[in-house]
Amino acid sequence: MAEGALRIGIDVGGTNTDAVVLDASDRVVAKAKRPTTPDVTEGLRAALDAVLADVASWERITRVMLGTTHATNAILERRNLGRVAVLRLGAPATTAVPPLSDWPDDLREAVSAGEVIVPGGHYVDGREIGSLDLGAIRRFLDGVRADAVAVTGVFSPASADHERVVEELVRDEYELPVSMSHEIGSLGLLERENATVLNAALYGVAAHVTEALVTALAERGLAARPYLAQNDGTLMTVAHAARLPVSTIGSGPANSLRGAAFLSGVRDAIVADVGGTSTDLGVLVGGFPRESAAAVEIGGVLTNFRMPDILAIALGGGTVVRPGGAGVRVGPDSVGYRIAEEALVFGGATTTLTDAAVAGGRVPANAADWRDRLEAAAHATTAAKPTGTAAYGAGDMSETFRDTLQSALAVADAMVIDAVDRMALGRADRPLVAVGGGAFLLPAEIPGVSGVIRPEHADVANAVGAAIALASGRVDTILPAGESRANAIERVKEEAAARAVAAGADPARVEIVDLLEVPLSYLSEPAVRVHVKAAGPLSR
Repeated sequence: MAEGALRIGIDVGGTNTDAVVLDASDRVVAKAKRPTTPDVTEGLRAALDAVLADVASWERITRVMLGTTHATNAILERRNLGRVAVLRLGAPATTAVPPLSDWPDDLREAVSAGEVIVPGGHYVDGREIGSLDLGAIRRFLDGVRADAVAVTGVFSPASADHERVVEELVRDEYELPVSMSHEIGSLGLLERENATVLNAALYGVAAHVTEALVTALAERGLAARPYLAQNDGTLMTVAHAARLPVSTIGSGPANSLRGAAFLSGVRDAIVADVGGTSTDLGVLVGGFPRESAAAVEIGGVLTNFRMPDILAIALGGGTVVRPGGAGVRVGPDSVGYRIAEEALVFGGATTTLTDAAVAGGRVPANAADWRDRLEAAAHATTAAKPTGTAAYGAGDMSETFRDTLQSALAVADAMVIDAVDRMALGRADRPLVAVGGGAFLLPAEIPGVSGVIRPEHADVANAVGAAIALASGRVDTILPAGESRANAIERVKEEAAARAVAAGADPARVEIVDLLEVPLSYLSEPAVRVHVKAAGPLSR
């Protein structure tokens, strides 16, 4: 990055959209937090405008990095998804389980333009299951009306030749975008197919996001180059994101983990990102998110593309506190981005965990007046206490209510301790890095970690993570064991590096950051599964 250059990181969360400006020395020079709006994009623009107000020379801004929930929301809400022609290359070997057979009915209806299994695909050793039947593929595509095509070949991570042939046919004869499974998921046919179909369904969403970002920059006269955050804590160009939009799912937690590593200087730790609605816990390994080893469910669909190993619990600053018979109920619902209007400490009438934390003496350094507001609410004499499941109101701050706040905080602490124990896997030698706007909710000491670290600018760690991220590429494939193994692994490294460059990395500075070999001894011919990840700083 040129001397004096600035870059902006933006992360769209469920409650707030955060933005930061970093200089060439990675110093935070401006930051802002704005409520996330229902259409997401308006909150993005508001956060961008807020940080630009603190920057005198906009021409110094060379890059803008965005982590967004657009793709996740589209799948969860079954909204704005494209119609996909689902093409599996694997007959007759895989006809027993049709494509999308495990999908929720509403999502399948929203996405699928038709599904077919045709001859093709490979065995694990690279031999063809059957020759491609291009005629059958043409007949299928002639009979459907689709916005995109998803192609999944059996064992395509080991041999992607058939998928590439189909891609060429579809682009040349039908002029439709093609989602190929070997670029998206790892081994495991059904989960990889699911991820590939979701990726194809998100092409329209990706176009909307990138257009909104590019337009927002142009409207403000910014010549900065835009990037989108991926779910492994790295970045990709807008063009790369247009082809692999499913990679943006889970980018928020990954950004928080990378930002926590950067702000704290700790490379191995548990990270708790406390927002307004939930707390996401993850693990840093060497400064990058620990990835999930299990299939990840998205909108009711199992997938196997890379995702950070995240445990989310319904605990945040806006989590609603209610009486629950002899005890107290904490959540799982939250006032979310309405916290600045609803919480008692902000003059609202809903009791939240933020109010409980303030009553327990956990007040952010820049919010000394919150305790005064809570005390004022405690002496209010308005309405009587609601009954049933309704939240306590501002007019009912009795001694009983103070006990309720204390009990709520104890319940929240127990939830955090349990979650940390589940993520620690028996190790107690790592610290916990507390980030997010609600990090003040966490206690000073937590069993199972060596200490609690609260770095400066922790409230916008997710946006910082987006701003400092590298670009990456990865390959997950199967190689024959034997004398050619070393040469084959070198070729895989080169392919991973090439994918990192395609995502926006500087070719001269790409490095292999992860290499995993797993012998597959149960095969008739010796083979090894190889996973390679390459990463590097963005090109100038």
